[in-house]
Amino acid sequence: MSLLDNPLPTSTQAQRSTRLAFLIAGFAGAAWAPIIPYVKLRCGLTDAHLGLLLLCLGTGSIIAMPVAGALAGRLGCRWIVAFSTLAVCCVLPVLATSSSVPLLAVALTIFGAGIGSIDCVINVQAILVERACQRTMMSGFHGLFSVGGLSGATGVSTLLSLGLSPTIACSAVSVLILLGGILALPGLFTSHTSSGDNQPFAIPHGVVLIIGIMCFIVFLAEGAAIDWSAVFLATIRHVDVRYTGLGYVAFACTMTAGRLLGDHLVRRVPGRTLVTAGSLLGALGMLLIATIPVWQLTLFGYAMVGAGCANIVPVLYSTVGRQKLMPEHLAVSAVTTLGYAGILLGPAALGFIAQSLSLPFALGTVGVLLMVVALSGMILPRALINGEDQG
Repeated sequence: MSLLDNPLPTSTQAQRSTRLAFLIAGFAGAAWAPIIPYVKLRCGLTDAHLGLLLLCLGTGSIIAMPVAGALAGRLGCRWIVAFSTLAVCCVLPVLATSSSVPLLAVALTIFGAGIGSIDCVINVQAILVERACQRTMMSGFHGLFSVGGLSGATGVSTLLSLGLSPTIACSAVSVLILLGGILALPGLFTSHTSSGDNQPFAIPHGVVLIIGIMCFIVFLAEGAAIDWSAVFLATIRHVDVRYTGLGYVAFACTMTAGRLLGDHLVRRVPGRTLVTAGSLLGALGMLLIATIPVWQLTLFGYAMVGAGCANIVPVLYSTVGRQKLMPEHLAVSAVTTLGYAGILLGPAALGFIAQSLSLPFALGTVGVLLMVVALSGMILPRALINGEDQG
């Protein structure tokens, strides 16, 4: 029995709620970033200690994602999103005010678990909405996640620049997230996604494992842009520190624009072509960053990576919804967990490579891995990745 056999919200309501949920997820996750320097100063943390503290966020996310996927299979999406949103809203003010490192570690773990659970479950919701409406919408959903991320980081930074304390800024953000969550709930599915499979977890295998590895690499490229672009521009290209954020801006703008336009592309271009061409464009951009010692071309390279990677993950999530090897809620949680391991753990691995060899070599390695994604896209079944079975 499928969730879609049960009474549903209207198509318009489900689409609106899904878009809002993706916007909230991006907004909530990025709103924390501008607070990090305040936490470091308030607690007197070294860079190493801060890194260990931030690891709690990633740990919470990685642990929560498979649990959230399993619960979505039993309870549906609405209550998982509701509980996770409430948890995020409760711990954000703690992150803004506490000077106790143990308390911050617990709060960050809960925050990461909440964000990870929302990210996992809204992708299950998106697959079900696509299936119910018989049209591709995944790129647009992920585009709103990117818009939310840019809005969250920019909004909190603006509030802080106006002289508001981190406590007031995070409290305001919590209220906005809570209101958004309440507005999103009516269109989120409440029925279980599968009654024939009571597995709480499943190890990804077959095509789901291939898709998970592909998502890991694409998220690794995104993590490299987020965590290493400013360092690369400052230390390798010798750009003034005031402008080193332009690398991520170039990446984020083309990725957001590409995703917002992605649904139109997906309806006109086969998914395999988008994955293969996008991966090759991203690989070329990363190799351009690593090899050409001109900072303007480095920015252009980051823009190429953003544009190339923009629609790979949305296409792959739609592909997960079409495979029959694993129940969709378990497959989505497995792919999401593998993907987020790339963005949370991958940049640390790049740091070790950079320390042992060089940062350009580390980023060039990401370019080579994106070529592996292109090859993997070619071996996925055509009907599965192109959605030819969807009519």
